[in-house]
Amino acid sequence: MRITFATEAAPGRRNEDFVGTTPEVFVLLDGAGTPDGSGCGCIHGVGWYVRSLGSTLLAGMVQDNGTLTEILGNGIKAVASLHDFVCDLTHPGSPSATVVMVRRTGDELEYLVLADSVLVLDLVGEAEPTVVCDDREALVGRTHRSVLDTLAHGSPDHVTAHREYVETMRGHRNREGGFWVAAVDPLTAERSLTGTLPADRVRAIALLSDGASRLVDRFGLATWREVLDTLEGPGPGELIHRVREAERTDPLGSRWPRTKIHDDATAAYCLFG
Repeated sequence: MRITFATEAAPGRRNEDFVGTTPEVFVLLDGAGTPDGSGCGCIHGVGWYVRSLGSTLLAGMVQDNGTLTEILGNGIKAVASLHDFVCDLTHPGSPSATVVMVRRTGDELEYLVLADSVLVLDLVGEAEPTVVCDDREALVGRTHRSVLDTLAHGSPDHVTAHREYVETMRGHRNREGGFWVAAVDPLTAERSLTGTLPADRVRAIALLSDGASRLVDRFGLATWREVLDTLEGPGPGELIHRVREAERTDPLGSRWPRTKIHDDATAAYCLFG
């Protein structure tokens, strides 16, 4: 078994991704919300939330025999209890996170994906990998960002449109017909995409925050197979380097419209056997 990972904050920002592994379990989170906690009802900020939930999930997966859904629900509840009496957890902008969890026990490999981070499964005998991504946020966002995507990033009109877009999306967060992320309500865990595979069918896995997966799913500059080859060869750092190179060629978001010109990027890779 070989495990490698790399993470890099967006230029000028603190990293709000989390990655943690043992030989049996893997966790990746990508935080969302107001970085410094202002205007979201939480005095701690997104980085604190992501680190707290990520470390709680990692410990729970090692110590708990429950399902990944149960462990995620318990983790969300535990972190909410840490700041329930000092923060407004009813605020629609309360810190939240995407979640990818993978656990290999005995003859099985279990996975859970909530929101738009990506799990890539390299299966034995399959030419193309299996990609697990929860695209509900993207589907909702697509109907509300037509104006935003036509504006130069950083312009006054873009700033206004982006603010309106964020407020609109908050109204769809963790609601029926909207999209689901880990935040305050432990029942959100039940909305995750989950699955189980025979462990001997899985050659390798990759966990990617959307800041790393954008080389494929937003920029279209690589295939998932090419990403796996990069992770196995040059490694996760090289994948992030290629993402940054692409971002720098489109500083105004005109070629690839996106909310963030640069995003925190995290990639974890495990080659079994």
